Amino acid sequence: MLAALILLAVLGGWQAYAGLSGIDEFLLPSPTDVLNAAWDDRGLLWDNFRVTAEEMGVGLVVSLVLGVGLALLLHRSGALRRGLYPLLIASQTVPIVLVAPLLAAWLGYDLGPKLVIVALVCFFPIVVPTLDALSSTDPGQRKLMAGLGASRWQLLRFVEAPAALPALFTGLRLAVAVAAIAAVLAETAGSESGLGHLMTQSIPQLETARAFAAVVVLSLFSVSLYAALTLAERRVAPWAHPPKGPVL
Repeated sequence: MLAALILLAVLGGWQAYAGLSGIDEFLLPSPTDVLNAAWDDRGLLWDNFRVTAEEMGVGLVVSLVLGVGLALLLHRSGALRRGLYPLLIASQTVPIVLVAPLLAAWLGYDLGPKLVIVALVCFFPIVVPTLDALSSTDPGQRKLMAGLGASRWQLLRFVEAPAALPALFTGLRLAVAVAAIAAVLAETAGSESGLGHLMTQSIPQLETARAFAAVVVLSLFSVSLYAALTLAERRVAPWAHPPKGPVL
């Protein structure tokens, strides 16, 4: 409720400023202008949204598979962790804004380079918290499983994986937050469709309200994915969200 009130206050201030300042609509459209553009261009927005949603969805799935796989591999092998972890961190220092046009030139302008860019951006937020959670399992539980004669697989299944699930979902939510940025960046580097492409085309045509409407659509989709992951975590890992009662 508090977030909704803050949002309404921001929109009200934006509407008042756009109406009273006399600034041109193509420089700063009001919220009502954005809403009208979203309705008038709903077909165009929907067609481009489907492209961006596919890029984000498939890219997140690829990032999840590769990220969890690498986290498990580094967790099992100390030598690989010492060798690859610094390289993994160094990979995040490469400006993706410079790599994106090169990937588009190498791989073409279809779905391929967009998936690579989204996966590169979303990969790191998944690997790091998952790997840290796998390595931070309670030593007492490890000793208990060892005393019961548990195998390495059983230790992973019954102790390490459940302990790492909340961190994995945290990484996924972080990845969702940056996946939209990655998809738009990939589309602006070279694309014929998508919300990022639509924004790039709308601003030079002085259709700023349409560009804002594309941003709103992309933001709503990202928030929906974030909320869906939160609900999924509560079902898959309920121990990470114990019921809050009065403190006695």
